Amino acid sequence: MIGAGSRRILITGGSAGLGLALAKKLARHHKILLSGRRSEAEVADALPRGAGYIVADQTDPEISTLALVRGIRDFGWDSLDNAVLNAGIGVAPGGGFDSTEAIRQTLDVNLLAAILQAQALFPLLEKSRGTLTLIGSVVHSGSATIPAYAASKAGLHGLARALRAEWSGRVAVQVLHPGPAKTDIHDKAGFDPGRMRPLFLEANDVAAMMASAIASRRSPATLSWARYLGGGAYLGRRL
Repeated sequence: MIGAGSRRILITGGSAGLGLALAKKLARHHKILLSGRRSEAEVADALPRGAGYIVADQTDPEISTLALVRGIRDFGWDSLDNAVLNAGIGVAPGGGFDSTEAIRQTLDVNLLAAILQAQALFPLLEKSRGTLTLIGSVVHSGSATIPAYAASKAGLHGLARALRAEWSGRVAVQVLHPGPAKTDIHDKAGFDPGRMRPLFLEANDVAAMMASAIASRRSPATLSWARYLGGGAYLGRRL
């Protein structure tokens, strides 16, 4: 059963990493519905108390979009205040070159799924004049080590700009670009950040900056060490 709260918030990729950290922060005051690739039984112990969960594997963008819409309806929600499209993957290229399969998978999960889900969720967000938040990355401007991942995040940046103009006055749209955080995404990608790992921000601090940026509706917003040192995890608006 979903807990009581003032806002209805959907977070994709909410069973781990930044998505889960954000969900735990917001679940104290809002109704939270999460999605992820794993079964509900596998993630039940990790989810915030009262949060709902939808199985939606974004490696198939169309099926995951249908699963989200069906899951929202099954929970009895007819509108959304916030949709945070956070789910994503990274694949470190072997020998410096991404395989065709890895490129397609990265673009499907990180970009195509977000495009389809944004379109499908628009009517629910429009009912409450809600906010669509796309989670990009500081590497959207380019990265020598993960080119396909960087390209997918650059695509989200462009998508946010386009939808922000197209949906103006009906649904707010923003893109957030977190810096490196202490999650398992690098290990899953097969990438060792080496000596840089200790410099990564704690997931809870990045999630706090995400929540503040979502509340402000500004776009784009870069959530890096500079913002953290400026009090970004503790100051600013609260969702």
